[in-house]
Amino acid sequence: MSRTRRPLYGHPVVISGAASGIGRSLAQLLSCRGSPAAITDIDEDGLNQTAMSLTGPTLTRVLDVRNAADQIAFAGEVRDWLTAPLAAVFNNAGVAVTSSVLEADPEDDEWLRQIDFDGVVNGTRAFLPLLVDQDYGVVVNTSSVYGLIGIPNQSAYCAAKFAVRGFTDSLRQELRGTGVSAVTVHPGGIKTNIVRNARIHKDPEGWGRTRQQITSDFDAMTLTTPNKAAAIICRGIERGKSRILVGPDAYLFDILARATPTHCYTVLDFGQRRLFPPTGTKTPE
Repeated sequence: MSRTRRPLYGHPVVISGAASGIGRSLAQLLSCRGSPAAITDIDEDGLNQTAMSLTGPTLTRVLDVRNAADQIAFAGEVRDWLTAPLAAVFNNAGVAVTSSVLEADPEDDEWLRQIDFDGVVNGTRAFLPLLVDQDYGVVVNTSSVYGLIGIPNQSAYCAAKFAVRGFTDSLRQELRGTGVSAVTVHPGGIKTNIVRNARIHKDPEGWGRTRQQITSDFDAMTLTTPNKAAAIICRGIERGKSRILVGPDAYLFDILARATPTHCYTVLDFGQRRLFPPTGTKTPE
């Protein structure tokens, strides 16, 4: 079945989480290709750095995606700012928490949920009326490979990213027959600051690793740069994909989720510990 192509380059876009990582790379790529970009982030310094790196028309707002009213107000600003139909809304902002369920801090889990899931819902609800009115455009919601399978010590993150996946899949069906569509993005390991900025109180695997060591172990396993991720995402949108896997590891996660849904982590853990043995010393139980 042929897909409906979605013109993206040269058309206005909205991007949250644009102060760094995939969000910044999306803004830079699209701006370079002629797209006016409305960008947001709670990190004012990082957002300003992104804005200074863009070559085309830019609307910049410091915004906490958890605040639904502020998202709606920003959507109104974007509506007034536009000189052409809005092509895409990238709900991309996200954070991470690393903890076992047994030792989880409920406040950390709630912080993550409000940003990673509620932020996506707030952004979608704020801009969907604009897209529906123009009967054109795409909502692009960032899930994760952790929205495909469950990973130990990532219960809050997996829960939020599974929720983003379900929310976006449902929205996609509601939009059938309209000019608006919904896309779910599943990045694998991307070389961003998400682990460096995560809430981590102790090494949940018992190796006694410091935050820096945990970050270094994650960085060693990442396979895709933010610039590469942005290019994959934009290409997938233009080709009319409804689900975009980002990076070779994302395809592995997808295959394992389909082939062995209850044992996929056993396979991943076996390979990971041989290719990327963790630093530190295992604490006896």
